[in-house]
Amino acid sequence: MKKEKKIYNEHDIGYKHILSQKKNFIDFLRGFIKKEWVKQIREEDIILIDKEFIQEDFKEKEADIIYKANIKGQDIIFYILMELQSKVDYRMPIRLLMYMTEIWRDELKNTEEKIKKRKGYKLPAIIPIVLYNGKNKWTAVRSFKEILNGYEMFEENIVDFKYLLFDINRMEKEELIKIANVVSSIFLLDQDVEIEEIINRLKIIGKIIKNKVTKEQEESFKRWIINIFRNRMEKGERENIDKLLREISEMEVDGMISNLGRKLEEEFKYRERKGREEGIRQGIQKGIQQGIQRGIRQGIQQGKIEIVRNLLLLGIDIEKIVKASKLSKEEIEKIKKELN
Repeated sequence: MKKEKKIYNEHDIGYKHILSQKKNFIDFLRGFIKKEWVKQIREEDIILIDKEFIQEDFKEKEADIIYKANIKGQDIIFYILMELQSKVDYRMPIRLLMYMTEIWRDELKNTEEKIKKRKGYKLPAIIPIVLYNGKNKWTAVRSFKEILNGYEMFEENIVDFKYLLFDINRMEKEELIKIANVVSSIFLLDQDVEIEEIINRLKIIGKIIKNKVTKEQEESFKRWIINIFRNRMEKGERENIDKLLREISEMEVDGMISNLGRKLEEEFKYRERKGREEGIRQGIQKGIQQGIQRGIRQGIQQGKIEIVRNLLLLGIDIEKIVKASKLSKEEIEKIKKELN
C-alpha cells in the first residue's frame, strides 16, 4: 500500500505543477477541447484558485485544480479532477456534483454582499474535467442523469451535467504529437508503453519542447520527468537513475531529454541482453533436466528387459510376462528371439 501512495503522490505533484501554470492550462484547453469558447479565453483573464475540494477518502488517489476565467464579462470556473488510479470509479458523476456544490457554496459565502446588492446575480458556471491515466478504459457514465433511476421520465425536472473526460492511455499517439505542447508531451510519456517506445517518443518530444515552449514551461517539464522516471526504474537500478537525473537536471531541456533517452536505450539493450542470457541459461537447465528424465526412463526400460529375459529363461508363459512387465507381446517375442 505504501508504494501505491508514493506513485499517486508523484503523479499528483507532477500533473498539478504542470497544470498550475497558466500557459500550460491554456495550451491544454486549446489543444484538447475543440469548442468555440476556448478561443475566447486569454491568459490574463484566468486566475488559479488556491483551494482543494477533494474528500478525505480520496486524498491519496487524486488531486484537483480550479481556475476562474472571465469570458466576455462572465465568470466561469474550470474544475479539473486528476483521477490518477488504475480502477474506474463509477461514482464519478455524484462525486463531481458534490465537489461542484462545495465550490458554489464557497462562492456564495465569498460573494454574499454582492448578492444582496445585485438582483440578477448568477453563480459562475462550472466546467468539470476528469483527467484519467489508468490502464483500463474509462467506462463510467459521463452524464449525471444516467446514474438516476427514472431519468427518462423526468428529463426536464432533474439535475444534469456532462463532464469532459481525458483518458490518457486511449489517446492517439499521432494526435498528441500533432498538438505539440507540454501537456501533450507529458501524455505521450505517461502512456503505458514499452521502454523502446518511450525512447522513440523522447526523441520527438525533445524537438517539441525545444522549439515551442517558454523557459518556465521547460522547467516544469523537467521537474515532471525527474519525478516520474525515477519511479519507473526497478528498485535495484534506482540509484543509478537518481544519479543521472541529478546530473541532467542542470542541463537545457533538449540535452536532458537526449541524455535520458540514451540512458534508457542502454537500459533497454542491457535488459534485452540479460533476457537472452537468461533464456539460454534456462534452455541449458531444461536440457539437463530432460536428459536426466530420459536417462531414468531408459534405465527403467533396461531393467524391465533384464527381468523379462530371466522370466523367459525360467520358461514363464509369454502372456503372463506381458501382464507383469506391461511390455507388448511383440517386444517380449523380440527379446526371446535374441536369447536363442
